[in-house]
Amino acid sequence: MRNYPDLRDCQAFMAVFRHGSFRRAAEEIGLSPSALSRQIVGLEESVGARLFNRDTRNVSPTDQGVAFATMAERMLNVADLEMTDFRDYLAARNGRLVIAGLPSVTAGLLPRLLTRFKAAHPKVDVVVLDALSDSVLHAVENGEADIGFTAATVSPRGRLSFLRLMEDRFIAIGTPDSALSEARPYSWQEIVEMPFIAMAKGTSVRELVDWACQRIGHPLEPQYEVSHLATAGALVSEGLGVTALPELTLPVLGNWNLVQRPISDFGTERRIGLIWRAGQILSPSAGAFLNMVRGNMTDGPAQPHGGQPSRTDAETLNP
Repeated sequence: MRNYPDLRDCQAFMAVFRHGSFRRAAEEIGLSPSALSRQIVGLEESVGARLFNRDTRNVSPTDQGVAFATMAERMLNVADLEMTDFRDYLAARNGRLVIAGLPSVTAGLLPRLLTRFKAAHPKVDVVVLDALSDSVLHAVENGEADIGFTAATVSPRGRLSFLRLMEDRFIAIGTPDSALSEARPYSWQEIVEMPFIAMAKGTSVRELVDWACQRIGHPLEPQYEVSHLATAGALVSEGLGVTALPELTLPVLGNWNLVQRPISDFGTERRIGLIWRAGQILSPSAGAFLNMVRGNMTDGPAQPHGGQPSRTDAETLNP
């Protein structure tokens, strides 16, 4: 196995190279002249060449020493640049942050958080993975994403920490000439008896809608089931039915002429929060984002579309 000079050898060599004196070089790097001399001898043995001419008065580089100085300076410069990059990474001045999230959350809540985060960390690359609830959990549990925005409607398959951010209220949505034409609160019984457009099973929205139906003993019999919020908005806009969605989903529906009505007795709200792998150290970028979100919610910002801020203590969710 080859024995390469290390950075300490290069630093010692360059000090002697610059000063032409073991004594002055030793003072610079904090060694005794004898210790520095032994280090240089060891370096010369390692590279197989004499690097300095020495006599009782002078120290000067050999031709081999001049050539070695070019390499040693390059090594030190590269090491300095790499350490600067690493310190920037530790300080979250660069790096990569992967965020998984429900489409309604990434559209309705994430943009303003990213605006604030990028203002403080402009060189951090951010990747956003839009996914359904199970896929968000899977991405975080398996390390594909650093953190995830999701609704706490199911227990994760692995051990995750959950930071509750806000409660997202359900509202009824229809066209101005639909069964929701009156500007008043509607009961859940009234709404589910209307032609209803439902989100597909497996979504966080559908789980809560089904729960609300079970609570009043009225089975959900949707006219249409869709997988994407924009599709639900398009069908509602055509007068094909009404729907009930959390307020945070509104930016995803599209720019349709729709009315929003309160639901007087839906019975629950969608709990939105951040998840990350419990017991593992977050990357500096992910840690900085999490701390910013904690501070942002503690400061009590305006919640988009009426969502209510909640307590921001971290809970641990177990299978």
